[in-house]
Amino acid sequence: MTSARPARRGTPSKGHLLVVDDEPTVRELLPAALRYAGFDVDVAADGEEALERAARRPPDLVLLDVMLPDIDGFEVIRRLRAQPRKAGQGLGGNVPVLFVTARETRQDRITGLTLGGDDYITKPFDLEELIARIHAVLRRTKGESSDALIVCDLELDPEGHLVTRAGQPVRLSPTEFRLLYFLMDNAGLTMSKAQILENVWRYDFDGDPSIVDTYISYLRRKVDQGGPKLIHTVHGIGYVLRGPRA
Repeated sequence: MTSARPARRGTPSKGHLLVVDDEPTVRELLPAALRYAGFDVDVAADGEEALERAARRPPDLVLLDVMLPDIDGFEVIRRLRAQPRKAGQGLGGNVPVLFVTARETRQDRITGLTLGGDDYITKPFDLEELIARIHAVLRRTKGESSDALIVCDLELDPEGHLVTRAGQPVRLSPTEFRLLYFLMDNAGLTMSKAQILENVWRYDFDGDPSIVDTYISYLRRKVDQGGPKLIHTVHGIGYVLRGPRA
């Protein structure tokens, strides 16, 4: 896992996360990376502090280590699940929990999921995979029927590899699809060319960065044709996908 800059000011939060880990390096680098990805993040160094923070400001999701200096993560989730839901005070015992831990045995996974964990990922982890899992858990727990991404009248179904605009199919190449998915998954956030290259073309890209501009142009011709403009250029920075402003 690598360090990242804090999230840019003025961008909408993708959700409020609580990171619970006793390792100082993790408590520094992981929240920084998650904030840069658009999340609002609180941090706790042990189980008791996690329970206090969750009660004071209920998170949308808890990233929970198992090995903590006071009570372990399994006891934390037991106590979270025992909390009643109170009107106007968040999710209560229904708060989603994603275990992020070095405890990697099959029995540990079974225990974590049996106690009510929504997902389980072991250290060391890939940051991109972790963020994808966070999005998946949040989508499931918000009651959405699928993992489809929707912005305005544009809809992308990652499982069916389908894209529609105003109900009409949009045919995309595999690279165009990955690019659109990345922009929609970060809707409202300005993505730099470097971020797009890293996430869409991955680390094996050694060509001309202007390929991003080329594929944005391809997408605009297919996605923005005949409807409100959704893909916008932020000069000197990169691109953002957002619905029309009032």
